[in-house]
Amino acid sequence: MSKGRDILITGFPSFVARRLLATIFEREKHAFVRLLVRSDYVDAAERQLNTMNIDRDRVAVLSGDVVSMDLGLSGTEYLEIIENVTDIYHIASIWFLGVDRDTIRDVNVVGARNVIDAAFEMKNLNRLNHFSTAFVAGDRTGVIMEEELDDGQSFRNAYEETKFEAEIAMRDAMHHIPVSVYRPAIIVGDSTTGEIDKMAGPYYIMNAIVLMPSNVPILMPGKGDKPLNMVPIDYVCEAMHTISRRKDTAGKTFHLADPNPLSARRVFEVVADHAGRSAPVGRFPYRITKMILKFPYLEKLTRSPRQFMDDFNQLTIYNSINTVAALEGHDPCPPFPTYVDKLVDFIRSSEQFGIDLDMPDTSELLG
Repeated sequence: MSKGRDILITGFPSFVARRLLATIFEREKHAFVRLLVRSDYVDAAERQLNTMNIDRDRVAVLSGDVVSMDLGLSGTEYLEIIENVTDIYHIASIWFLGVDRDTIRDVNVVGARNVIDAAFEMKNLNRLNHFSTAFVAGDRTGVIMEEELDDGQSFRNAYEETKFEAEIAMRDAMHHIPVSVYRPAIIVGDSTTGEIDKMAGPYYIMNAIVLMPSNVPILMPGKGDKPLNMVPIDYVCEAMHTISRRKDTAGKTFHLADPNPLSARRVFEVVADHAGRSAPVGRFPYRITKMILKFPYLEKLTRSPRQFMDDFNQLTIYNSINTVAALEGHDPCPPFPTYVDKLVDFIRSSEQFGIDLDMPDTSELLG
């Protein structure tokens, strides 16, 4: 049998890590995948694997932790990955703002550095693929190039700041080992099924449009005239997989973004049209909305919605020259109107079957 890649994925069983694993098995016949899983999530990881259409003989679950020395592995396990792993996909990170800042920093920054340390020791490493975010741009406006990182920007939350720090570490490592960095915009559901794990970000308003009584008016928090850049999870994983297999993509950063994003208001008008509901009417001043959501009894409950409102009230354009070149001959990011019906159907089905997708449980905070 032909020898395939020996892959280490961190952050399993998070949604992105699960979908990336599925993509690898769909596209590679001989890859062997090692999943780094925190000890308290091993059972959840096994349950997820049992639901997936994959060859379990080509998957190994390793109980470990990116925040620990040697990734929390036993001496034998660590030596084995050092000897055999050819490719790393570092997905593990904390994005949920309800987690304390020190924990976010440990996972996002210390975890990235520990993965780099392991990569330095790997004898057969072809690529360290780091899953970042377009929001390392912080409060920058205008056109953001893929090569740009530190422009003196400020950050709106600990997630943006720690992912920025992790990228700095990856940039330094690029001088010594083959590293590729991926910056997705706002990730939404699958473009063919609508599947998503947690309805955060734009789903706060999409849910309201689809599920609230039609006679209840929904106000737009701000003008909604800025681009709302969203990408479906299948595009993100397939693009990352394709780019990671090319030899000429080491040492580069890639924006995984919609090259022609709609404005926030237009996004929600399209959602309303497909849901047969009324679109958001008028607008509620953005500054007043932020002030209300910072009231003491609302502050903890509204961190994620506030983060999302910052996203769509900021004029930022993510240039994707590297991504377009690396994906030449492959499917580009699908336009939002071509898959919005799948997102709406999934929201409705989740409500119908009583699936709680509003708040992440602890096992979904990584990745």
